Amino acid sequence: MKLYDISQEVMGCNVYPGDPAPKAEVLQRTERGDVCNLTAFSMCAHNGTHVDAPFHFYGDGKTVGELPLEHYIGPAYVAPHEGELTRVDAEKILADAEAKNHEAKKRILLKGRAVVTLEAAEVFFSGGLVLLGVESQTVGPEDAPMAVHLALLKGDIVLLEGVRLSHVPSGVYLLHAAPLHLAGFDGAPCRATLMEVKS
Repeated sequence: MKLYDISQEVMGCNVYPGDPAPKAEVLQRTERGDVCNLTAFSMCAHNGTHVDAPFHFYGDGKTVGELPLEHYIGPAYVAPHEGELTRVDAEKILADAEAKNHEAKKRILLKGRAVVTLEAAEVFFSGGLVLLGVESQTVGPEDAPMAVHLALLKGDIVLLEGVRLSHVPSGVYLLHAAPLHLAGFDGAPCRATLMEVKS
């Protein structure tokens, strides 16, 4: 069994422009005579490798804890792509995933500097996805991500952002990207991993 860690380290992670970065505060240290080592930290729910829930853009949308765990965990397809993703690109990725594993077609991870366009988002929405992952800190163009988020989150599609896939070959894997159980949250950090599966 081979496991791939596709998460960023939290304290040194990428941060979406304008969001607060993670901070750590040392509360106790054994070297100072304290009984244990104890650290507190704070962060934005969308720092580093994280998931977006529909509530991120929809006031009446589901929160992180309201989405089923099956959205975050299951077969997934890693597909390479650079640049803007067109409708044709998205259709081909779904067809390739279907040919490899029907269940993996529900969770697509885009490897590379892919930018999901609105037309690609509409294809993914119609394709029955439960999760879409990207390496950037946001799905869609960084300077105008709202339309793409709205198109995907309206279907309760989990957005897994900030993954790291450069060391992962294309293909089918078992994805585990369960977020922290933060009731009422619009997003949450997660430790995302991929496990090789036999074809």
